[in-house]
Amino acid sequence: MLGIDPRSIVLLAGAMGLLMSLVLFVLRRNYPPTIQGLGEWAAGPFLCFISTLLFGARGLIPDFVSAVIGNLFLLSGSALFYIGSQRFHRQPTSLRLWGGLIVASAPVFAWFVLVQPNYVARLVVFTSLMVCLFFSHARLLFKHGADHIFTQLTGGVLLLQTGFLLLRLVTIPIDPHTQGIFDESPFQVIYVVAYAMCVLLLSIGVVLMASERMRSEFEYLATHDPLTACLTRRALIAACEQELERSRRHGHPLALMMLDLDHFKNINDTHGHLVGDRVLVDFADRVGQQLRLPDRLGRFGGEEFVVLLPETRLDNALHVAERIRHSLGQSTGLPVCTASIGITTPHSDTDTVDHLLARADQALYRAKHLGRDRVESS
Repeated sequence: MLGIDPRSIVLLAGAMGLLMSLVLFVLRRNYPPTIQGLGEWAAGPFLCFISTLLFGARGLIPDFVSAVIGNLFLLSGSALFYIGSQRFHRQPTSLRLWGGLIVASAPVFAWFVLVQPNYVARLVVFTSLMVCLFFSHARLLFKHGADHIFTQLTGGVLLLQTGFLLLRLVTIPIDPHTQGIFDESPFQVIYVVAYAMCVLLLSIGVVLMASERMRSEFEYLATHDPLTACLTRRALIAACEQELERSRRHGHPLALMMLDLDHFKNINDTHGHLVGDRVLVDFADRVGQQLRLPDRLGRFGGEEFVVLLPETRLDNALHVAERIRHSLGQSTGLPVCTASIGITTPHSDTDTVDHLLARADQALYRAKHLGRDRVESS
């Protein structure tokens, strides 16, 4: 009626799904294993592609294979998209739930194909399952991807498709004589076109989500020390420059703290570098536990660390330093280490980050000279 052949649309959607499946498979092989869910995302459109082949072969193969197996493949492919997103966001997967529902739907589809052929009944069961699946998927993305534009867009696609599916359910009484997926009634054509667009946009959406995550991980690796997860020297200096400028503009206090583990070389020489690395990680964790969310901890080099304390006066910074120093005395099964700490604050509006670092360094070495395991200010 609309001049659109549903069979051609379904087969075209399958071809697009196959292409996106290959793209996602290549991404899975080349992206780091920390980006999870790519395997399920690659398998999802592939199963959808298989389902379109089975639907397209209707009349050439048994109806059981075309209708029942085709629907099960399409449900499975859509469920794998959802499970992939759950793994991508590191959430518990609902594999057993949806696997059980898909298996349970198989005899229902078979009944309405082989025993009591009824396309409308199959359509109601299938569409109801897809509504639940797509809405759950959209809800997951909106909940865990609020800060990511591509995740929100993908969630919007799923929500839009949920709307089309609900519309199809509502229009079944208006269009009760639909005989199959390739019926050329307006409602069926709109339903098929919406499905084709959803497969394409959903596949593109997850590719963009994976690319955005990859970019975020590269940015993290570029700005964080791989051992301690502290900021790198360059990233810390950039944060200091930004905070110093903000401090000048708004007249807020600022403190800079330099810490150095005492006799760390002896730990490496006595216990080995692996234990030394564990000591550094433990030290960074202990320091981080004493800091606020706006504070910044960076590894400046070797066993030397720097802490940036925004909106902190010298007396408060000294208190934080003493808390850090005392926390190091708690036993964790690793060699006990202490730290010498030097603190400074801006002395004038002409101070630069280099000036602050130099004065903190002077205070640090004064603490070393006076016996270590102490705090000095400059």
